[in-house]
Amino acid sequence: MRTAIISLLAVVVIAAGVVVYGLNTVLRQNVAAQAGTYGYCGPGLGTWGGSDASLGERDAAGLSEESLTITGQIITMGKQRDLSPRAWQIAIQAGMQESRLRNLTYGDRDSVGIFQIRGMHGSLEDRLDIAWQITWFYDTLERVDRWEAMRPGDAAQAVERSAYPDKYHRWESMAVFLIDQLGGVDDISTCEELPPADERATLAIQYAVDQIGKPYVWGAAGPNTFDCSGLTMRAWEAAGVTIPKYSQSQYFQGGTKIPLDQARPGDLIFWGGGRQPSSIDHVALYIGNDEVIHAPQPGDVVKRAKIWDGGKLVATAIRPGPNVSLV
Repeated sequence: MRTAIISLLAVVVIAAGVVVYGLNTVLRQNVAAQAGTYGYCGPGLGTWGGSDASLGERDAAGLSEESLTITGQIITMGKQRDLSPRAWQIAIQAGMQESRLRNLTYGDRDSVGIFQIRGMHGSLEDRLDIAWQITWFYDTLERVDRWEAMRPGDAAQAVERSAYPDKYHRWESMAVFLIDQLGGVDDISTCEELPPADERATLAIQYAVDQIGKPYVWGAAGPNTFDCSGLTMRAWEAAGVTIPKYSQSQYFQGGTKIPLDQARPGDLIFWGGGRQPSSIDHVALYIGNDEVIHAPQPGDVVKRAKIWDGGKLVATAIRPGPNVSLV
């Protein structure tokens, strides 16, 4: 009896392997047939996810003389340190959110200055010295692992560690505009000739397929458990593309917006109350033929499923884009 059970298990394992291999083959063919090839123009400095470029000029028009002077110092010191314009942009966005680029003598608890630096980092005299503050910011930024590949606002958060991490993104367009006007960097977009979309999408889908059957755990991002956005983030990470962790952030900051009826394999599909992006609470990876791979809910596992509506399907998909380096 024991031998018979072992033989049966072996057959089941082999059959499961054949099924997974077959699924992978079908998905690869599906992606290749539907995805095609396309180029990508990304932000060399970074107005990510369709930010309004004209907003930057309007925001900059409201800055005080002090703020413009400080911005000039941020750019000058960045150049002196041979840091890329991406670093200047990160510092400008951080300073704008923390102080409106002013050298404040007050703040939350013992925070002061442009970047609202806490007392643990230096004396009050130091923390009100503009050159010291900018040096501190750049020193701290350079200790952040892979800061060059992050969205600028996320890199600013890695330095500042704010309780409101998404606030820094608000100032992307303004920082780009100021770097153009004050830093003399007028080529702020980078267009890359990329591998065919199907190659990157296939890598993302292949990763997701390999996770089928793993348990859903809220907040998890692998390797053994996932929630919905943890799965999509890791899938695209496997394709060499960094997107944010949370489903709403993936919608607003994860890539190019695409009408849902034009979605291609590898795109992200979303659900939210009233079909509104502001209410997004679920994301899945589209694999073609009206199917997705997703991590559904607590007590469930990563699975392949037909797209459903439920009164929550958002009419726009997101096509993740690659990180674009300035160097």
